[in-house]
Parts: sequence; structure tokens; C-alpha cells
Amino acid sequence: MLDATREALAELGWGGLTMGDVAQRAGVAKTTLYRRWPSKSELVVDAIASLFDQLECADRGSLQADIEAVVARFAELLTLPETQAALLALFAEGSRDVQLRHRIRERIVQPQKVLVQLGRANAQARGEMDPDRDPATADEEIDIIFDTIAGTVEHRLLVSGEPVTPDWIHRFTTLLLNPFPGLLR
Repeated sequence: MLDATREALAELGWGGLTMGDVAQRAGVAKTTLYRRWPSKSELVVDAIASLFDQLECADRGSLQADIEAVVARFAELLTLPETQAALLALFAEGSRDVQLRHRIRERIVQPQKVLVQLGRANAQARGEMDPDRDPATADEEIDIIFDTIAGTVEHRLLVSGEPVTPDWIHRFTTLLLNPFPGLLR
């Protein structure tokens, strides 16, 4: 059903997407969809969340390599037409619907923040980061780091229409880990 949702969304766009079309593509009754997803927006959130569930933070030996791998895979997912259509529509709908925003946070954002926590833990275990950070400060930093990575990559691909190349990923990650390299202190 989630695959059918993504396919229909890519083909029809948000405005053309109906629960009936998804049900037909998935070979199920509309009532089956409505039992699990009371609205189109909830169905689309889960369809996109299932894509982002593919992201992982494997230990690649350094924090920079870990981040670069996640950014590359995230960018790859964002280039899928169904992901682009869904995210842009969800951002627009979420700006007007507090419950939808909450569901996006719960199903898409929070699970991905776990990747940042895992990356931090891997870096701490390798001695790249201070293992004794104040937990409250560390949680705030995780929010900021996630927002910075997700926001930058989404903006580059979905708003600016610029590619996310391996060179760009490396430069972005270097800047993220060493901000303002030319800053005189």
C-alpha cells in the first residue's frame, strides 16, 4: 500500500492523489486504507517515512565519513520523484495543520534524529567527541545538527534544484565539522 501511494503520488501529484486510486493500485478496498490511515496526509507521511527508514548510520571509521554516507543516501532518496512531491506537499499542508506537523515530526523527523545520536555515540567511542557532554546540551545539539543537515540538503535539492554531488557532500560535511575555516579568532 505504501509503494502504491508513492507511485500514485509521483504520477498524479498531491492534488490528484486519492485514497481510491491508492486502493486500486494496491489491490485493496478503500475501507482497508481508511482503517489504517484516516486521511490522505497520514497515508503519505507513512509512505515517506518508510523510505527514510532505509537510512542508516554505519560506522565508517570517522565522523566525517559517517555523515557523508548519511547525506549521500538522504540526497539519493530526495531525488526520487515521489519523495519530492510528497515532501513539498507535506511541508505546505503541515504549515496549516498542527496535527500533520506533529505526525511528520513523530514518523519522519524523530526516527532520523536517532541517526544523529548514533553518529555521536560512534564518534565518542572512537575518541572524536567528548563523551561527557551534558545530556541536555547534547540533545539540543542533536536537534541543531539534524536541522542543519536535513534543511541544507532539502533546500539544495527541492528549492534550489542544485545537485548534491560527492564533492558537494564532502565540502558541506567539512564545513559542518569545521565552521568558518577562514575566520580569524
